Amino acid sequence: MEIISLGEEYEDTYCKCLEDWSEEIREAGDYKKKWLEKKKAEGLRVKLAKNDKGEIVGMIQYIPIEVAPVHGAGLYYIYCIWVHGYKQGVGDYQKRGIGSALLEAAERDSRELGAKGMAAWGVSLPFFMRSSWFKKHGYKRADREGMLELVWKPFAEDAAPPLLLRMRKKPPTEKGLVSVTCFRNGWCPGQNLACERMRRAADEYPGRVKYREIDTDLRANGEEWGLADAIFVDDKQVVTGPPPSYKALQRLLGKRIKRL
Repeated sequence: MEIISLGEEYEDTYCKCLEDWSEEIREAGDYKKKWLEKKKAEGLRVKLAKNDKGEIVGMIQYIPIEVAPVHGAGLYYIYCIWVHGYKQGVGDYQKRGIGSALLEAAERDSRELGAKGMAAWGVSLPFFMRSSWFKKHGYKRADREGMLELVWKPFAEDAAPPLLLRMRKKPPTEKGLVSVTCFRNGWCPGQNLACERMRRAADEYPGRVKYREIDTDLRANGEEWGLADAIFVDDKQVVTGPPPSYKALQRLLGKRIKRL
């Protein structure tokens, strides 16, 4: 296995979270590609794990925390770390130490760039981006809200711990309409997929559902709402991990319309 930096030849694979084989991921559109082009100029770094066949089997993406969807300074922030874990495509490469190798490479790169530490989001439940996994690698909790944790590893004595964004307000409702609000940051194809499905579902109810989208990669929007990626139907947040099916979202809106 080899750890490499992202090159143009692997950008399509990266933007699909290594799931080139997935028809579903194509529903997410080109938002990740557009996000990548913007974030390159803001200091985004991506490391990839390549097997001996030349296939990409893992990735980590990180950026100066000042332009990430959290509060902090002098650190690098990990958007996600992912090792391919499906039978389709290149196959299951999890539990082989690839994630640890990617994290080590990202930390080393960040130190060389002058970072005072590394931060990452994680969840306290045993699935994707487990905060406990980071803690095994020397990270400690900096902030928490519900099952979401912000963890960090300081490299310097004067490093300051980061803080999560906290929701400042909920989307407004409108009398006689179902209001759908999609907060989209753009970095995650899974969240982009959920937004695209919700937008299509909302289009099925013209005059009954009002859909709007807020780009939270714009710092002012993220700060105003205290949100990065979320979908609300009226003032209730929809669970989007894993992305709900189009039919499930269509049924959700249909039920809400009946209660108007």
